[in-house]
Amino acid sequence: VQLQASGGGLVQAGGYLRLSCAASGRTYSSYSMGWFRQAPGKEREFVAAIRWSGTTTRYADSVKGRFTISRDNAKNTVYLQMNSLKPEDTAAYYCAATLGWFAEMARVWRYDSWGQGTEVTVSS
Repeated sequence: VQLQASGGGLVQAGGYLRLSCAASGRTYSSYSMGWFRQAPGKEREFVAAIRWSGTTTRYADSVKGRFTISRDNAKNTVYLQMNSLKPEDTAAYYCAATLGWFAEMARVWRYDSWGQGTEVTVSS
């Protein structure tokens, strides 16, 4: 599956953004999806994941209660709604896909396909 992320931008602290990740391929609905982020000079870190069926989600502690992951399998798209943004949320955000649902959904190595990053900058 090929992934294309979009929706990044510059926003003030306390603001919101919605990221989208469009997937190509007929088997998209079989893939569980994740969002990761990487700030300059830091390792890529897990943000959120959603099961292929949409019935299960998982979040990093740092974004719980502020971010929401969702998907529309009819549109082959996964979303990341980001509210109450903080300067520390500034990073390049990446979507990723994997077949199945695993205990290690927060691990970079679990994912088979990656989209290009979309930049999110939160000003204070």
